[in-house]
Amino acid sequence: MSRELSSLESVTELERQLSNHTPDLAQQLAKAERRKQIRSLFLTLPLVCFILLSFAFPIVEMLYRSIDNSLVVESLPDTTVEIAAWDTQSVPSERLVHTFSEEITALYLSKQLPKVANRFNIEISGMRSLLMKTGRKLAKLDGKLVTYEQLIAIDKRWQQPKYWAAIKNLNSAYTSHFYLAALDLKVDENGKITEQSESRQIYLGLFYKTLWMSLVITLMCLALAYPLAYLLANLPDKHANLLMIVVLLPFWTSLLVRTTSWIVLLQNQGVVNDLLIWSGLSGERLALIHNTFGTVVSMVHILLPFMILPLYSVMKGISPTYFRAARSLGASPRIAFTKVYMPLTLPGVGAGCLLTFILSIGFYITPALVGGRSGQMISNMIAYHMQTSLNWGMAAALGGLLLLLVLGLFYLFNRLVGINSIRVGG
Repeated sequence: MSRELSSLESVTELERQLSNHTPDLAQQLAKAERRKQIRSLFLTLPLVCFILLSFAFPIVEMLYRSIDNSLVVESLPDTTVEIAAWDTQSVPSERLVHTFSEEITALYLSKQLPKVANRFNIEISGMRSLLMKTGRKLAKLDGKLVTYEQLIAIDKRWQQPKYWAAIKNLNSAYTSHFYLAALDLKVDENGKITEQSESRQIYLGLFYKTLWMSLVITLMCLALAYPLAYLLANLPDKHANLLMIVVLLPFWTSLLVRTTSWIVLLQNQGVVNDLLIWSGLSGERLALIHNTFGTVVSMVHILLPFMILPLYSVMKGISPTYFRAARSLGASPRIAFTKVYMPLTLPGVGAGCLLTFILSIGFYITPALVGGRSGQMISNMIAYHMQTSLNWGMAAALGGLLLLLVLGLFYLFNRLVGINSIRVGG
């Protein structure tokens, strides 16, 4: 009995000691966990900084440029304030005309007017020449007050409300005009959103064309890649490795070289046309390049590995016992393949289609070299505004809409993959 009491007392004493040290142990564990988190943060910090500098900040800058209108507000601060009260129907007030004339003259003398005039020329074609002519004439008046009639004497276009309305529509530091123009819309002289004239409705057509071309390219890549990936996944390793080298070989060749080779093959005097004439399949040489056909063919060749690799990675992880089990239960080879094997490959199909579609929707070099005028995509128009017209706001708006489209497709893909995984699990 005494032994049992002594052992009980020793256990109680041990529990009391442990309870006394428990807070210290919890604090030590918490400190160790914090040190581990801080260490992980420092290890990932260079990568986070690189992503922010090379990816996130440029996107934010692009989105800001698509709505930025600070140039007009900073260049014509008093005019943008005065013109806000103008009703777009009546004649501009004398105060508005005086303020506008003074600021245009100051911009001309400081050689800042061309930059502002280029911005207005985006809204109305020909407004650059109007503003430059007006600034040059006003500079000769030596600061004299200018009336509305004198402005009309300088150029009769000032009688038209649309030129004053262009200034009124840009009297804010931020604007949606670039996005409206990217959707073939505009703000008219009455401040209402209307469609662009038919001669300027180009962007929506390019968006539609880019979408259906990307869809065709993705489906063609899927049709070509699926049997090849299946063969790769089921061949012996010796032969599969050799075939995989052939699949990866294009990655070791410059994109420009691959695109140029298609120009050689598809041109009017190229190899493909020579074979068609020699074989008698065609009596005349076909236009296979500088059109949509040439763009689709060359892009399918370039993007095919991006479809093969996701399919192969998924197919390689599918056990062949599933197919044999279906056959042993009485299913025909076709039923076993379509009902058992193909549903298991859907994650690879979805990943490959998403990757190929997103890459094709933003492709630039191949359509520029092979597509010609009829084979251009929206990315070529973005490059045009960035490099030739220098309309960075328009390029940013088109890029923003393209980014929004890609994010929408990615969200839709996640929803479909989630639904399919629930169905497979059920």
